[in-house]
Amino acid sequence: QVQLVESGGGLVQPGGSLRLSCAASGFTFSSSAMSWYRQAPGKERELVARITSAGSITTYADSVKGRFTISRDNAKNTVYLQMNSLKPEDTAVYSCYAPLGNWGQGTQVTVSS
Repeated sequence: QVQLVESGGGLVQPGGSLRLSCAASGFTFSSSAMSWYRQAPGKERELVARITSAGSITTYADSVKGRFTISRDNAKNTVYLQMNSLKPEDTAVYSCYAPLGNWGQGTQVTVSS
């Protein structure tokens, strides 16, 4: 079955960086677009970034453009989210998403001094 396992979350000060990873299995990763979403307390889940199967096209939410970078390694079945210049408003549970409704369990990112 499809498994998506995120890692790399944690507590970071404003202006800091984190890199999230999502290890995928159970489907043809190299043929699948992948996405990162986030959900902050009391808010709706929002799309943060998306990457096509070959990694040639990436899209970002306006709120993270220029600060976050999505990438993938198809040899490792892993998608990444590099987050720089983090702000308190980036605090949320970050989850990766694969096609056909497959979600990871999420990883908490907290940006606070």
